[in-house]
Amino acid sequence: DVQLQAFGGGSVQAGGSLRLSCVASGFNFEQYIIGWFRQAPGKEREGVSCMDGYDGKTVYADSAKGRFTISRDNAKNTVYLQMTSLKPEDTAIYYCAAGRGTVVAATVNYWGQGTQVTVSS
Repeated sequence: DVQLQAFGGGSVQAGGSLRLSCVASGFNFEQYIIGWFRQAPGKEREGVSCMDGYDGKTVYADSAKGRFTISRDNAKNTVYLQMTSLKPEDTAIYYCAAGRGTVVAATVNYWGQGTQVTVSS
């Protein structure tokens, strides 16, 4: 079975940091683009960042640029999202997902469960 398990959410104060992890199983991890999405209360789900497992290309949403860093360890089937300088508007449920295509035009094939990130002012 395909599984994407996200870990690392929590509650922090503004300016703090968190590192999210997404552990994948059940599919050929290296062949997939792994991305992070988030959904805040009352808002649509939005892409945060993703990374190509083959060439390491990355893309970030404007809201994440300069503050978040995505990385992956193909040997561990794990993708990380290091989040720094967190703001209250980063509060959301964060989901990881796996898809095919390119980092700018990927189709999501698998979704993981979310992990809650809460940033207080």
